[in-house]
Amino acid sequence: MSRTSDEKLLTILLVEDNPDDIELTRESLKMIKMALNLEVAMNGDEALRYLRKRDEYAEKPTPDLILLDLNLPGINGREVLAEIKNDEDLKMIPVVVLTTSTSDQDIVNAYNLHANCYITKPVDLDQFIKVVHTIRDFWFTVVKLPEKDRNRND
Repeated sequence: MSRTSDEKLLTILLVEDNPDDIELTRESLKMIKMALNLEVAMNGDEALRYLRKRDEYAEKPTPDLILLDLNLPGINGREVLAEIKNDEDLKMIPVVVLTTSTSDQDIVNAYNLHANCYITKPVDLDQFIKVVHTIRDFWFTVVKLPEKDRNRND
């Protein structure tokens, strides 16, 4: 993605196992005129290796925001969220739960695990695009995030 020299490249880690949702998120973010780098982890184990900079992820940037699906194969999203929020190096990274679940119990559990917000994925394409744009607007325009070097050395 092109950017000017004074524009900060922001990294989003999408933790999602559905290829269609990955592509939809990627295409929605391409519509946004902002310097964004989308990294993808397709399961919980991959997400944790990415975040802890293990194996092939050693040189990857620390994300500014994590979009986390709850229903993942292997280590599920709830477990990933718990690991992130219990890790001193990771806990300050905002985690947006973006999932199909509308279960009150999932919502309560996500907030108990310190999710920063919980969004149910819309099934309508236009609504999904609107949600992705709203996430971007809120987390990268309205909210003041800590500098990356405060929560981890990159």
